[in-house]
Amino acid sequence: MQQTNIASEDRPLAGMTYWQRTFGCQMNENDAERVAGMLEEAGALPVLTIEDADIAIFLTCCVREKAELRLMGQVASIKNVPDVHGAKRIIAVGGCIGQLDGPDLREELSHVDVVFGTHNLGHLVDLIERRIVTGEPQVETIEVNDGFASDLPVRRAKPWHAWVPIMTGCDNFCTYCIVPYVRGREMSRSIDDIENELATLADAGIREITLLGQNVNSYGRDLYGEPRFAQVLALAGKSGVDRVRFVTSHPKDLLPETIEAMAEYPNIMPQLHLPLQSGSDRILRAMNRSYTVERYLGLVHDVREAIPDISLSTDIIIGFPGETEEDFQGTLDVVKEVGYGQMFRFIYSKRPGTPAATIVDDMPREVLQERFERLECLAQESSLAENEHEIGKTIPVLVEGVSKRDAGILAGKSPKLQTVHAQLADGMRIDDVIGSIMAVHVDSATTNYLQGTLV
Repeated sequence: MQQTNIASEDRPLAGMTYWQRTFGCQMNENDAERVAGMLEEAGALPVLTIEDADIAIFLTCCVREKAELRLMGQVASIKNVPDVHGAKRIIAVGGCIGQLDGPDLREELSHVDVVFGTHNLGHLVDLIERRIVTGEPQVETIEVNDGFASDLPVRRAKPWHAWVPIMTGCDNFCTYCIVPYVRGREMSRSIDDIENELATLADAGIREITLLGQNVNSYGRDLYGEPRFAQVLALAGKSGVDRVRFVTSHPKDLLPETIEAMAEYPNIMPQLHLPLQSGSDRILRAMNRSYTVERYLGLVHDVREAIPDISLSTDIIIGFPGETEEDFQGTLDVVKEVGYGQMFRFIYSKRPGTPAATIVDDMPREVLQERFERLECLAQESSLAENEHEIGKTIPVLVEGVSKRDAGILAGKSPKLQTVHAQLADGMRIDDVIGSIMAVHVDSATTNYLQGTLV
């Protein structure tokens, strides 16, 4: 991605303040770190509240209706927030919603100053500066990605963690999903670029990386004619970084060599996000998911045979058009058989522009809610069972901060991505241990976290 290189003291943004809010997936979280990096390189300073900000940035997805509604509500609500220093606050909206709606966003939210898409993130500073200089709103979306976000400056939300984009876009065209239309077709970074970035991050002392892509399992197919994600995992496994994670995996592309690489390197965390979406073959066909329930369960078997203690998480859509009680029961059966550590559950929302949006959807809301509640109960039971399995073990925990309820309790993540709480030792300051990996003996477990004692 391209960005104008001008000394920060010579730029219109020098000394201005910014605040940003991000909704949606890890791709948007990665983009938010790049937005912060670009703005600060241009001389802008971060602030904690929108009231103190000269510039407000919103990044959001449009995959789920809830994220889009939250964006619209928040952007509309700040229209009457007093501007700082008597000057008009600049409001910029980007992410998938910017790419999808473009100029239409300003018709609904006329006080928005800048709209940008997923493919031109590197143009954001130029667009804001153009708005300042000309006084005219700026709307720019382009159809083809002009590079990877990894080429842009970064200010990491967590100094010990780095997102490593390995590909962008998606070629799967699930009938309910807007991603291929707003993120584009699959485009992979060269394996040499990824290897160089991994080495740089290891030298910088980064403790954890997350390999990032809409479908990491198909990495390299566009460049090399075949998927090479196992090769990327091997590079990450040899990189010297303490922890390696990746998202997201499409079941149809999860190859045996990928599972072998996961099992071979101890720093690849024993946690896999493997979206199911539905436990009905009929619904999976309607979704264009390209696998069956039998194939999915076979992958679960293969993964657990190679990595017996692995934790699995998943996505499930409730109420896809035409879903019957029998279809939904199939989903419950798969959930019971697999035993997920974490489940992300969504009631189907129609996304304009997708094939599924043309399907008649007349399922009563009370049926959707009742199914959601049944799945919710099963998800809580499954998470609790997985967490209780850790009781009595001593596990390495990457310390991320303190508990929201008690500043004397540290909070971190286990290798399986479980939240872990432990009492700080006498005289211990959280600032001294944040970003470090500490041993915690697990004493008890709830649905949402493990409770333990520092060893």
